[in-house]
Amino acid sequence: MEAHREFEAYLDELTVITVLLPKHQIWDVNPKFTLLQPSGITSQLQIQSYEEHPDFYKYQCSSKEPIILGRIYYVITGDNRTDLLVGAVVRTPQFDEEYYYNGEDLGAIYFTHSTFFKVWAPTATKVNLYLFTPDGKKKTVHEMKRSEKGTWTITISSDLEMYLYVYDVCVNNVWRKAVDPYAKSVTINSEKGVVVDLQKTVIPQKRLEPMAQPTDAIIYETHIRDFTIHKDSKVKEKAKYTGFVEGTEDTCIDYVKQLGITHIELLPVNEFAGVDEEKPLASYNWGYNPLHYFSPEGSYSSNPRNPYARIIELQSMIQDIHEQDLRVIIDVVFNHVYIKEESAFEKIVPGYYFRYDDNGMPSNGTGVGNDLASERKMMRKFIIDCVLYWINVYNVDGLRFDLMGILDIKTMNDLRKKVDEVDSSILLFGEGWELNTPLSPEKKATIRNSAKMNRIGHFNDRFRDIIKGSTFNLYDRGFALGQCNRTKEVKHVMMGSINNDEVKGLFSHPAMSVNYVESHDNHTFWDKAIVCNSFEDKEIIRKRHRLATSMVLLSQGIPFLHSGQEFYRTKHGVGNSYQSPDAINELKWSQKSQFEKDVIYIKGLIDIRKSHGAFRFSMGNQVRKHMYFIQTIPELLAYELRGVKDYGEWETIIVVFNNSTQKQYLELDQKWSWNVLADNQEANVQTLYKLTTKKFVIQPLSCNVFTKE
Repeated sequence: MEAHREFEAYLDELTVITVLLPKHQIWDVNPKFTLLQPSGITSQLQIQSYEEHPDFYKYQCSSKEPIILGRIYYVITGDNRTDLLVGAVVRTPQFDEEYYYNGEDLGAIYFTHSTFFKVWAPTATKVNLYLFTPDGKKKTVHEMKRSEKGTWTITISSDLEMYLYVYDVCVNNVWRKAVDPYAKSVTINSEKGVVVDLQKTVIPQKRLEPMAQPTDAIIYETHIRDFTIHKDSKVKEKAKYTGFVEGTEDTCIDYVKQLGITHIELLPVNEFAGVDEEKPLASYNWGYNPLHYFSPEGSYSSNPRNPYARIIELQSMIQDIHEQDLRVIIDVVFNHVYIKEESAFEKIVPGYYFRYDDNGMPSNGTGVGNDLASERKMMRKFIIDCVLYWINVYNVDGLRFDLMGILDIKTMNDLRKKVDEVDSSILLFGEGWELNTPLSPEKKATIRNSAKMNRIGHFNDRFRDIIKGSTFNLYDRGFALGQCNRTKEVKHVMMGSINNDEVKGLFSHPAMSVNYVESHDNHTFWDKAIVCNSFEDKEIIRKRHRLATSMVLLSQGIPFLHSGQEFYRTKHGVGNSYQSPDAINELKWSQKSQFEKDVIYIKGLIDIRKSHGAFRFSMGNQVRKHMYFIQTIPELLAYELRGVKDYGEWETIIVVFNNSTQKQYLELDQKWSWNVLADNQEANVQTLYKLTTKKFVIQPLSCNVFTKE
């Protein structure tokens, strides 16, 4: 007897079956439902509830025994039967408990004389391995064997190095071909996984000494292609891993080292959609269209057809950056996939890896059509496995989590614990925005829940909007652009946004606050400023821009600079430039030469920050004990770091920012001899000149640093 789809039956819990009878058919007034087991035994299903809908009758039934996934069952009513399909059961806690697999052997594990394949597919009734010769011309099909916790395995006893492979998975009588989610490398444009010998990719890595505290970091965000593509970059291998670390003396990696940066943050370098690897310069993408999380992106490789090249070149690039005593942060996108229906997640275990709303529709808090369900055990495992892989194989020093507010707190805390076992100084931080995804608010990895996530950093949008002005209102002006009526908030963000007597804090400690005024997202500071301060000439706007960058560097917390921010980077008014051409996104190195004096000023402030621990407090009680704000007019923000000899050579430090176009004055109670480290012209860790005064002249639109030994 063949299965007929006269009606439908879905497994929604391990013992709950939902039956849908279409109204256009004729059914018994009081239907009965029987479960036909794989053994041939039948058992009566108990009807628990009934609902009438416009197009069908819905019956929720229970089975006395749990359904065992991977086997074929039928539901019978009258003379009709249908195959029991896997439904919402995959999103139940019982499913997670029953089928969670904690092994470390998922993917393709290569040995000289054999390769072991394992994939987690508990809802599949059959899984085949499709193997292709390295040239892709010959194919063999191998039936995999079901193993523990819904995994499927096979060992092929021959040397499969460079062989291509995909899984063919049968779920609900539908066969779908999928690339292994754990594939360590893929063919050009991501069509197949590749069996690689990871021992051949091992490059001796220089492991930098662990950082004492997160606030010692100064982060510089860039994009592999943007960094080198401009004609004045002096790089030969433009837009490539190899070109990223070419020595140029005064641009690219050499320049970043001279600037004093500690961490380079790279926009996604895992395999993503949006760029044809056959013609990598024909289109552009930031990289937030994730396809494969373990494999490096091929468009940045000198040979995207060689599955080893992308691995070795990225490893070598990171090693070369480490040789410059710089660290590497990678941007990771564990909140969505490029296209849900085409993802390996959905093809292998349909319905499991994504969140759904109360109506059974995919949720869309990310704004791209799908949200990954990090709270499910195998999604959480995938994230942790992937992060540890990038740390152990590529030696990265930090990870920035795109739309981290989509993720759950437990995942981030579990991840922090696992990463600490490798190196507790590795930075973990992300965008803790509150997004509309069906996860309880108290479980989201958002800024409001920062206290529940020890040593996880957050992009501080309050800092951004108070200093620059609202990102979402192009005409809104913050302190650096001349706004003077939010004094309390300005003081608060300069303290690392911790609790103080006047404002409720975002964070327990300044080490949780990543302070910034621009990033790859939205308008650059320059593009916003020339619109909302269009009444001022460009020289004035540049001074405001430098003032904002100065505030980022001299605030408590972790400073974050968008590459080129220090020489007034523009994207010509384009905010969301994720697929704009190079002319919009490129880092224009000619501007670095044009504004060399401003670059030197920012370098001086970086040196000042790094020279004294009082600029880099990691704990909230340190800030509250030593940081005091001086009473001033609204146009001035002045703070004193008092009694800080234990953190550096200076006993007292005063920092003053003037956001007005007029000369201002700051008067202290007593007359002292002061070292001037920064004024409106220069900034240097060595004393520029000395003053003996209690009344300081603060030049227009300036950052000033005074120290007392």
